[in-house]
Amino acid sequence: MKKRVFRSMSLLAILAIVVTTLAISILIYREFYQSMEDEVRSEAAYLAAGVEGQGVDYLNRIQQQYGDTRLTWIAADGNVLFDSAAEEERLDNHLERPEVQQALRNGTGQEARLSSTMGQQNFYYAVRLADGTVLRVAKTVESVFGMMVSGIPYLAGIVLCAVLLSLILARRQTQRIIEPLNDLDLENPLEEESYEELAPLLHRISKQKHSIEEGMQALQDQKKEFQDITDHMKEGLLVLDNQGSVISMNASASQIFQVAGEDAVHHNVLRVSRNEILQQAVEKALGGENGEGLMALRGRIYQVLTTPIWTEGSLKGGTLLLLDVTERQEAEQQRREFSANVSHELKTPLQSISGYAELLKNGMVSPGDIPRFSEKIYKEASRLMTLVQDIINLSQLDEGGGGAEKQPVELLALAQEISSRFQEIAEQKQVQLAVSGKPGTISGNRRILEEMISNLCDNAVKYNRPGGRVEIAVRPEKRSVLLSVTDTGIGIPEESQSRVFERFYRVDKSRSKETGGTGLGLSIVKHGAQYHQANLQLASELGKGTRITVRFPRGAHAAVDSAASAPPPFPGASPTS
Repeated sequence: MKKRVFRSMSLLAILAIVVTTLAISILIYREFYQSMEDEVRSEAAYLAAGVEGQGVDYLNRIQQQYGDTRLTWIAADGNVLFDSAAEEERLDNHLERPEVQQALRNGTGQEARLSSTMGQQNFYYAVRLADGTVLRVAKTVESVFGMMVSGIPYLAGIVLCAVLLSLILARRQTQRIIEPLNDLDLENPLEEESYEELAPLLHRISKQKHSIEEGMQALQDQKKEFQDITDHMKEGLLVLDNQGSVISMNASASQIFQVAGEDAVHHNVLRVSRNEILQQAVEKALGGENGEGLMALRGRIYQVLTTPIWTEGSLKGGTLLLLDVTERQEAEQQRREFSANVSHELKTPLQSISGYAELLKNGMVSPGDIPRFSEKIYKEASRLMTLVQDIINLSQLDEGGGGAEKQPVELLALAQEISSRFQEIAEQKQVQLAVSGKPGTISGNRRILEEMISNLCDNAVKYNRPGGRVEIAVRPEKRSVLLSVTDTGIGIPEESQSRVFERFYRVDKSRSKETGGTGLGLSIVKHGAQYHQANLQLASELGKGTRITVRFPRGAHAAVDSAASAPPPFPGASPTS
């Protein structure tokens, strides 16, 4: 309000100053213009006498004395005999000029217009001489503006002083107006003796204050009533009236719905959430029945339980209880998915073994084909054993690593040891396998680390191409040790990069079947990284290769330095976490 009053007073004062200044400027301009006209008439009369006595010689002699005045001598037929600003031969006939016509008729004539020759706004005054010729004197309007400009600094100074003085006075006056308002005692508004115009407002403030005090007392009573019950509840609790408005809401419910209690109390439950499951449960409670349902909200799953509240046979409202069952539901979902995936994965090799064995049992295989069928049974059994072992490894990781204690493990030596195991397979695939880097020791579970590196090497060799390369690199850093496995194989499509660490997920199922993959290798790597509190990164591009990087903390329980940069990906790849 203070700013608005000050702004209004200042604008009015400045507007008055500006209007006054413009009015004075216009009056001064008119005065200067009138003075210029009088001066031109006087000069014309004086010059006419000289021209009549001495002719053009007189004009040639005095034109230097009238540098800011244009002199033109015009014959009775309109031809220019003399002009102080232009060559006579280049000027057109002046007979039709208004001031010339007036002078020929009346003896004198005047006109203000834009000069077609000089391109300036001029004031013309013409006098008819005794011989019938016309002498015209002209001055530019710019000369009037020149006189005005010379006075502008003084005028601007006066205006500036007036504006500053107005602002100071406006500020003081504003302070005097606002000061009584700032000194109002809102605790006792009716005792104030300020402006009469404020009396209705003060009465309304007094009534509102009384209403707020009553409301606050009611809220405090409700808070005290439910405090002992709701303060230490982890479950979300809402109490509704029979119209569906929130009477009470504990802190857990506020956190679940991310709604402040004061924004929800005394408002319909729709303001808290519009979830369909929640609304159905509330409708049952307000209809006199118990309600129940599962509600998904911001990545969490809650069990909703609603109960109607009856008092003396009348429905007064309902209670709504929220139980966080996210972990239970996720565990149940994972168990179902894992059971289904395991059943499917075990079924395939078992069917193959059963089919080949049945053919051998019934003598439906020729003696020459028995070794081939036996080899197929052996491969399927090996695949089955690998799958079972991977499932056991994952189960141990889910249980915290099988209870084995962590110990110092030197990653470069471990990588070289595992690399030697894959040399023969790599040579068969025509893939070059190399280990590089510097020794780096971490605190970890050696068996889990072996499984991680083995799975990374196995994938890098299996999914490579003839003539390709696999490089295992170990690079110690200040707070961590970085292990990376890079291949030049087929790569992973971008849409699959976020899912390759899921259990039983295969990018190319047909190729995985040919290579004997179980779909659990990268899942073991992921769980092993989580067990060691390591950061796992994937960079891959289809047709160019893949790099998987694991950054292990140096200490047994050190936090991962996630801000540190991963090694640069192979050319053309884009990293995906």
